[in-house]
Amino acid sequence: MQKDLTAGPITKTMLAFAGPMIAGNLLQQFYNIADSFVVGQFVGPDALAAVGSAYTLMTFLTSILIGLCMGSGAIFSFYFGKNEPAKMKSRVQAAFLLIGGISVFINILAFLFLDGILRLLQVPEELFAMMRSYVFLILFGIFFIFLYNFFAFLLRALGNSVAPLWFLGSTVVLNVGLDVLFVVGFRWGIEGAAVATVLSQMISGIGIAAYTFIKEPSLRFGKNFFRCEKGAAPEILRFSLASSAQQSVMNFGVLMVQGLVNSFGPQVMAAFAAAVKIDSFAYMPAQEFANAYSLFISQNFGAGKEERIRRGTKSAFGISLSYCAVISVLVFILAKFLMMIFISPENREIIQIGVGYLRVEGAFYCGIGLLFLLYGYFRGINRPVMSLVLTVISLGTRVALAYLLAPLPQIGVWGIWWAVPIGWALADITGLAVMGGFAKRRTTAGA
Repeated sequence: MQKDLTAGPITKTMLAFAGPMIAGNLLQQFYNIADSFVVGQFVGPDALAAVGSAYTLMTFLTSILIGLCMGSGAIFSFYFGKNEPAKMKSRVQAAFLLIGGISVFINILAFLFLDGILRLLQVPEELFAMMRSYVFLILFGIFFIFLYNFFAFLLRALGNSVAPLWFLGSTVVLNVGLDVLFVVGFRWGIEGAAVATVLSQMISGIGIAAYTFIKEPSLRFGKNFFRCEKGAAPEILRFSLASSAQQSVMNFGVLMVQGLVNSFGPQVMAAFAAAVKIDSFAYMPAQEFANAYSLFISQNFGAGKEERIRRGTKSAFGISLSYCAVISVLVFILAKFLMMIFISPENREIIQIGVGYLRVEGAFYCGIGLLFLLYGYFRGINRPVMSLVLTVISLGTRVALAYLLAPLPQIGVWGIWWAVPIGWALADITGLAVMGGFAKRRTTAGA
């Protein structure tokens, strides 16, 4: 099912397209929360700390692939908007070969250097063996993560945001069920959570690939699969590497912060693991709405509809910032209750640390919501390098301030927390200034 985003009511079209994407990621975040809940309640705070730290590592590794898929999705959407199916198919084949090969390479490197990576993360000795066992198993799912995201971004580029939702929803339900079975029923501990995740990722990746080839026969890989159109591979690399760099730089910064958090010990690690899950769940709808907005921009950019881009941008900013303002108030007020979803009430110090994090981040969700929109805008108008620049500003500020302030006894972990919204603000100011310049030049050129 394809959907043309270049026609119809703007706000209604964007919301209808974004709805399944948001629902899908809410389901994904629900799984992450359920996973942490099962591990935290039935294995213990140390296991929660290990899973939380491992989640940050895996997010970094998979962000490289997700960024590549996201960048290629913008190209697919561009050629779909231009109504050039032959060029689109050649880009799909080139992207699959390139990104698939990169996923295998990353997987091999991660297995080879696993111990060294965990040492760099300053994982406490009492958690090292547990975390290593969990990560070793989770790494087997990397290729399936590539499969799911590649075909999900391909289907979304065609305007089909519903099918990825169904596959994600089904596998999330399976994942939670297997979590309960393996961790609570079979008492496999943290390894059971890892096995449940990998099995679910395998079903999701293979399933959505099969669905795509059944529903979109024109995109099936033929006998010329390994012979791409001249210029297709360089174009894919130009877009995808920029998006991948943006995603990986962002998550590498988070990984560096995780290493700093780990240096404060298991209690801070456990608090951070739980609070980040809540944080991600809270602002995720703004992130997915921005991804939908980006594809809206990309299709209309390909079709040359500048006025529709302008009106869509105004509508998107109003929707996203309104949502972020409301969710900021809710997280700030409910921070303690939200922490107790993961942490037993008797662990008061862990809860208190997490509440501090949430009340700093929660007050400034409009900053990250705006930044997500700026990322989407620059990807949509074929300026993915600008998204990377904004990420470097945001994460560079965050990491630098965190490492500067956290060692000071009178500041400690609060320096890590406050570095985040300051980084968002600097990137937002820069992005808005550049966005205004781009829009002005395009308006002048069109006049």
